[in-house]
Amino acid sequence: MDMEARAHSEHPEALRLWLRLLTCTQLIEKQVRGELRAQFGTTLPRFDLMAQLERSPDGLKMNELSRRMMVTGGNITGITDQLAAEGLVDRVDVEGDRRAYRVLLTPRGRKVFQEMAGRHADWVVEAFSGLSDKEIAVLHKLLGKVKDHARTRQEATP
Repeated sequence: MDMEARAHSEHPEALRLWLRLLTCTQLIEKQVRGELRAQFGTTLPRFDLMAQLERSPDGLKMNELSRRMMVTGGNITGITDQLAAEGLVDRVDVEGDRRAYRVLLTPRGRKVFQEMAGRHADWVVEAFSGLSDKEIAVLHKLLGKVKDHARTRQEATP
């Protein structure tokens, strides 16, 4: 049973919408995870870590990766170890801090990531192919309003 199936007509429409959003997210994520595994022999966390590094050509410290990905340092270390063993990332010492290092994509890692990212974009576009361009634009705008409202409320909370 998916999250949305738990909602009933007597629940507020906003709650039913929330559950539909969660269900859609889970379904699309499951598809993406399966495609990454089938086509590239990799996982979504590995893809996500490489995406963070792709956006930061000078690399990121482990604690920064952990913060951006919202996972523990131990998770980041394990993924980084795997990617380093495959020659997809390098570790570089941080000047002035003997305990820290930056992680960055190798040229091979950048090439592999670009291929995965292109396919990832295709999968996401396919997931929304049941909507017209206009419907996508309207949904994007409406969800932007939800996002702005949630941010405003979060910033107002001490």
